[in-house]
Amino acid sequence: MLAVDFGASSGRTILGRWSGSTLSVEDIHRFSNDPVELGGSLYWDFLRLFHELKEGIHAYKQHAPSSPASIAVDTWGVDYGFVDGKGKLLGNPYHYREARNAVAMSELLQQTTERELYSHSGIQPLSFNTIFQLYAESREQGLSLPDDVRLLLMPDLFRFYLSGIRSTEYTIASTTGLLDPVARDWDRLLLQKVGIPSGLFTDIVMPGTKEGTLRKEIAEELQVGAMPIVAAASHDTASAVVSIPSLEGDYAFISCGTWSLMGVEIDQPIMTEDSLRWGFTNEGGAEKKIRMLKNIMGLWLLQACKRQWELEGDSISFAHMQEMAKLEPGLQSYVDPQDPVFLAPGNMPERIRLYCVETGQTVPQTKAELIRCVVDSLVMKFKQTLDEIEQLLARKLSTIHMVGGGIQNRLLCQLTANATGRPVIAGPVEATAIGNIMMQVKAHGEVQSLDQIRQVVMDSFPPDRYESQDEAKWQDAYQTYLQVIAKKSVRS
Repeated sequence: MLAVDFGASSGRTILGRWSGSTLSVEDIHRFSNDPVELGGSLYWDFLRLFHELKEGIHAYKQHAPSSPASIAVDTWGVDYGFVDGKGKLLGNPYHYREARNAVAMSELLQQTTERELYSHSGIQPLSFNTIFQLYAESREQGLSLPDDVRLLLMPDLFRFYLSGIRSTEYTIASTTGLLDPVARDWDRLLLQKVGIPSGLFTDIVMPGTKEGTLRKEIAEELQVGAMPIVAAASHDTASAVVSIPSLEGDYAFISCGTWSLMGVEIDQPIMTEDSLRWGFTNEGGAEKKIRMLKNIMGLWLLQACKRQWELEGDSISFAHMQEMAKLEPGLQSYVDPQDPVFLAPGNMPERIRLYCVETGQTVPQTKAELIRCVVDSLVMKFKQTLDEIEQLLARKLSTIHMVGGGIQNRLLCQLTANATGRPVIAGPVEATAIGNIMMQVKAHGEVQSLDQIRQVVMDSFPPDRYESQDEAKWQDAYQTYLQVIAKKSVRS
């Protein structure tokens, strides 16, 4: 089986081999995913990305003699494209960091409130949510589109051009701010209230659903046969959570990449004043679970620093960045990774230094000091988020499961254990692709439940364990961190 995983900064095609009881995976194609600024707006290059998807299918032929049993695509959330009845894509999809979204959010919130929007969807009102992107569309050019036009979120868009079927998978639909998290269907009342035509939306399908077969012309072009197309857990975080190697519910998870998504898996959404105030969102998961989580600007800060240094002529690998940070004493200065100042692309090292100046802290000067500041700040945000989760659940959690590419930063994993005072179970690295593939395994009837999937992951990909160290020292540092972000909040 093939999993095509589009992240917000890179993508890859992963080959999964199912033995009947265990899974192995192999990376067969990787590519960058770079936004394109054109005419003052920021877009995704969908045409190039679809080409890379086909290149991944083509690469499969070098690894196996027969056609794949199936293929599924997962991506980041919220972004979308419009497709008409003849299958024509009406322009490249906008990037969620597009500047117009913040303006649209401000204007829509003059007509309603964050509390009201949250009561409908359980989704934290953030400027990049689909609801605000669509409101921006309606302000600029209106949404009076022909009757045959449908909105397809990014994984659904890829799946349509593979299979010809227009549908919306549940976990990706839940990121829009337009889905009723209890009914697990579009909130028609909310759509009407904000002036978005309900006819733009397709039927919801659940993860693990087979959605046709590969279009004949693509199958002939790539010479792979009419393989089934599966709607996996199409939101990348939902796929990552599928592959958490645990059969017990007493844990928080962190899906660690460009964004760090930290939360818990529950049966029904939590939509209280506290969950709204603390920034928690309720997204869909496999088997109609709810992923109550917080979107934290994770390794984006390090990625943006790395990009800035490359522009200045100094190329540093992520592995070297980690080693540099390990040599620093740490706990010298902090930023709030959630501060809006860090959202947009730009000179991230300078923004970090300015934040420290404004909060009266030691200002990191060297690259190593900047990297350590980011890592320390991120794990402090994890500690803060864990405290809030436990208050919302009214119980303590014993363990933190970290999955995704970010766990290759072993310093981040160890410091997360230190800051939270909980053991960290790290793995698998390829969590998203593994979750994607295991939902395909389920679609083929080889496993029947999420628990069976997780048992397979435990058997196939043994994780690493990090124990908490220096708890008293980290508790004192955490109080300093809270004072710093409170000071910045007052200044703002």
